[in-house]
Amino acid sequence: MSLRKPILWASAIGTMAGGAILIKDYCGGKRYENPIMIDNKTVIITGANTGIGKETARELAKRNGKVIMACRDMNKCEQAREEIVLETKNKYVYCRMCDLSSQDSIRKFVDEFKKEHDKLHILINNAGVMRCPQSKTKEGIEMQLGVNHMGHFLLTNLLLDVLKKSAPSRIINVSSIAHMRGVINTEDLNYDKNYDGSRAYSQSKLANILFTIELAKRLKGTGVTVNAVHPGLVDTEITRHMSYFSSYLSGFILKPLIWMFIKNPRQGAQTTVYAALDPSLENVTGKYFSNCAESRTSLTAQDEHLARWLWMVSEKWTKIDKKTKLENSV
Repeated sequence: MSLRKPILWASAIGTMAGGAILIKDYCGGKRYENPIMIDNKTVIITGANTGIGKETARELAKRNGKVIMACRDMNKCEQAREEIVLETKNKYVYCRMCDLSSQDSIRKFVDEFKKEHDKLHILINNAGVMRCPQSKTKEGIEMQLGVNHMGHFLLTNLLLDVLKKSAPSRIINVSSIAHMRGVINTEDLNYDKNYDGSRAYSQSKLANILFTIELAKRLKGTGVTVNAVHPGLVDTEITRHMSYFSSYLSGFILKPLIWMFIKNPRQGAQTTVYAALDPSLENVTGKYFSNCAESRTSLTAQDEHLARWLWMVSEKWTKIDKKTKLENSV
């Protein structure tokens, strides 16, 4: 009788632990299992030194892609690159400086890339910041809008000529379900008044999808597709500015409770990899994916007038010149 209770307790704990692991695996979403290889294909991934970007780089390096890790922190990037090269045995993985909060840095990155490579088959606009304190890029743009949207808008436009020459090619914009509550603040796009980190983040993620849909229309017939993805709720460094994720209370109460429902970075990268590689999407463009399947966007994300307005403002704020516009129209 004395041994029965400990055995029952151990059995109950084991059952609960096993159930928690099963729930976490289920909540992790679908894994992209197509073994397709991408030999001789060139890939750019922004923010590839950590989190979802790093796992995406790892996955594409495993598939023999030539991977350019476009990052702001070169020390972290080099550490991640060495890890990926050692694991995948793919020596064609490179670190290149690209600070998305500086348009000069973006332009320098593109100039260097074009000197080194004449093809680009996959561009993954992955880097991002989330709910940061009010701050500005070097050009004076609200940081979340500047990095998450404007930086990638500029980068993509500067690379469109190479993407077209390399067609069929793909652009993947990492957005978020947060776009569902997003509003484009046309009266104060830069949030100079009444800054709210959450609203600014949701605005930037909505901008990602408006950009995706408008760009898809402009690229019709070029062989270049562009789609957006929602990676899910993922445990990465992007939450570093969210106090309730880093607090003492969170560490002991919140995180254990929601642990089962949060994806790890590898799981979070699966929809990006799917959108970048799956053969069924070769001619699919202007769509939004979640858990390796097409998903619905907010009604605001489908506003064509708003998408054109945002495009024109983005051209102005990123100083897209006539030469780039002409090259992109060809």
